[in-house]
Amino acid sequence: MYGVTITELIQKMNLKNIIPEIDTDKVVLSHPDVNRPALQLAGFFDHFDKERVQIIGFVEQEYIKTLSHERKVENYEKLLASEIPCLVYSRSLMPDEDMQDLCRHYQVPCLVSDKTTSALMAEATRWLNVKLAPCISIHGVLVDVFGEGVLIMGESGIGKSEAALELIKRGHRLVTDDVVEIRRVSEDTLIGSAPDITKHFIELRGIGIIDVKALYGVESVKETQSIDMVIKLEDWSRDKEYDRLGMEDQYTEFLGNKVVCHNIPIRPGRNLAIIVESAAVNYRQKKMGYNAARELYNRVQANLGKALS
Repeated sequence: MYGVTITELIQKMNLKNIIPEIDTDKVVLSHPDVNRPALQLAGFFDHFDKERVQIIGFVEQEYIKTLSHERKVENYEKLLASEIPCLVYSRSLMPDEDMQDLCRHYQVPCLVSDKTTSALMAEATRWLNVKLAPCISIHGVLVDVFGEGVLIMGESGIGKSEAALELIKRGHRLVTDDVVEIRRVSEDTLIGSAPDITKHFIELRGIGIIDVKALYGVESVKETQSIDMVIKLEDWSRDKEYDRLGMEDQYTEFLGNKVVCHNIPIRPGRNLAIIVESAAVNYRQKKMGYNAARELYNRVQANLGKALS
């Protein structure tokens, strides 16, 4: 699991740092969830998830006002001494002087957001789940084709980048070439992205590196994309049997998640871009409940029934 610094959180969530002298680069988040420390401000610390971002909203702030000064400072100190990563106030609420002084003492970043508590929690949780998701890097090309994330894999030199370039010329969008970073953000979703160093670049053998964004415009690239389907390119072999009907889906697995996979044999003259487009549209049809292979099977069975009757 990767770590996220408080500095990154501040930049992403557009937070105001109340105590800028604390080095937020050195504080690292490792837990994707957030917590509202209402019970902790009331003095109950059993089962407290201190690794989470702690968010104080309007209700917590109003409760604090009901406490005596001694009780308030006591609970503040227990909360901050537990080594929480940071404290975030929503709705542009400001921490009182006691909280700021104790944050300085325990070196806990104290931040303020103008978002509502619910919106802040939802956005922070979503972003942290993506940033802290299990991640692997694989060799391949990821393209957004008609809204479906198509991961093209195969041996070096087989034509992955050329197929991606043709798809870009046909109006589809490149996510990444050569190296695909895959994150498992949920049990159903894999998100692919490009390493910063190779973002928007494609390598074409015999030509070199081209900048897709510069050549084809910003509409030709995309930062991230869910991985909905895998197409594995391989040299055509006369001795191998290939699926010609597609009655049953084949799958491959990344980080424990299964993804529909097609093995496509390559021969001279095959237009890979059209094949990839057709595979993406066919996948969308299946998601909408229509399976062309099963429709053909039903027609054949109906005709056989008529012939035998």
